[in-house]
Amino acid sequence: MSLMLRAAVVTDLGLVRSNNEDAAHAGKRLLAVADGIGGAPAGELASEIVIRALAELDSGPEPEAPLAALGQAIAAANREIGESTAGDLTRQGMGTTVTALLLSGDRFALLHVGDSRGYLLRDGKLSRLTRDDTFVQALVDRGMITAVEARQHPQRSIITQAVQGGDFEPTGALLVPYPADRYLLCSDGLSDYVSDELIEETLAGYADPQRCAEQLVGLALRAGAPDNVTVVVGDVVLAGVAQGTGVGDFLDAATG
Repeated sequence: MSLMLRAAVVTDLGLVRSNNEDAAHAGKRLLAVADGIGGAPAGELASEIVIRALAELDSGPEPEAPLAALGQAIAAANREIGESTAGDLTRQGMGTTVTALLLSGDRFALLHVGDSRGYLLRDGKLSRLTRDDTFVQALVDRGMITAVEARQHPQRSIITQAVQGGDFEPTGALLVPYPADRYLLCSDGLSDYVSDELIEETLAGYADPQRCAEQLVGLALRAGAPDNVTVVVGDVVLAGVAQGTGVGDFLDAATG
């Protein structure tokens, strides 16, 4: 069984920012999103460096060890970021989050650093694939605040690690993909302002990845998201098999 991705990416400045520090990739093998930190233009440069390094994995032979391949790409980007900040005061503190999924054969490798999230919609049910590397998530883990309280916490944007040219500990996992799985990667411009329940409803309601991604970004903007918002939606499909009409297509026609 040969699998591939049918994917789309949509990004927006948000309602306040004048520059976009997010970067993303939606390919046949690779999904990735990165949210730059350190201010313009440094944050933009960091996210671009990471996505450029990862995008090379979307062509050529499939890696035999996809998780290791992701780790090597991120490590190379981390070195480049470190070199870019050396001796340049305007780039001090430059870094980025990253969440990436790489399809290789019958395996899906996940690598995550920071607070950009990964989700899986399977059989209409949404599950989170990543844990935020944030101060607030640490409070939730210790039982000091609830997940509901975390959504409104004034320090929810403080991340505890990023790809910044120094040491970091990415979270990695190998997943088993199935045809009809839908994956979502997003910057916190979506997840901070749109509930998981509404994300689930939207992912299940729009069959076309592009239309679905547009709807999710629209939800973030209508919720007043001031931050950049970037969404990558990727469907696992059988290579060479035409996609038929499903429930989501019917909903598109009914609501469009």
